[in-house]
Amino acid sequence: MPTPTPASLSPAQAAARLEEFTVIDVRAPGEYASGHVPGALNIPLDKLPDALPALKSASARGSLLVVCASGVRSTRACEILAGADIEAVTLTGGTSAWEGDGRGLDQPEGARSAWPMERQVRLAAGSLVVAGLAAGVRFPAARWLSAGVGAGLVYAAVSDTCGMAAVLSKLPHNRAPRAVGDLDATLAELQR
Repeated sequence: MPTPTPASLSPAQAAARLEEFTVIDVRAPGEYASGHVPGALNIPLDKLPDALPALKSASARGSLLVVCASGVRSTRACEILAGADIEAVTLTGGTSAWEGDGRGLDQPEGARSAWPMERQVRLAAGSLVVAGLAAGVRFPAARWLSAGVGAGLVYAAVSDTCGMAAVLSKLPHNRAPRAVGDLDATLAELQR
């Protein structure tokens, strides 16, 4: 049975009701630190299963609004939450649409900007494909690198998961400053 599409709100709808929500940003800590919806708490998508008890507690007190860069990861997060009987809505278009609608993003003091994860994946995948093709001129077997990246992209599209994004999220530039990326503090705040 297909998973139902989670409810979503446009940036204008979400902004009008922002104080009603506990906002959860499921991007990597570095992406979150580069700018997030005001009041959003950061729980990266790969850490969401660890946060389910705290999110259940928070949802008992009010609605959850889940946010990412474009809406893809937040939709996946809402599906995971629905599987745990936690209601949540997603922000259509994510922080990109929020900012594009003329709404400001909060950024911690001293935080540096990181590229959105989708852009990082495109750069890494494209670079690997070009490297495989270039090396394939001298070493024909190197073309398998390009084929492997292509197959990985097809799998990512079909499964709606991205192994490359999971790896890239571990890089130092995708980590937030210690004060921002403290998941334990975020979970404690959700349970208050």
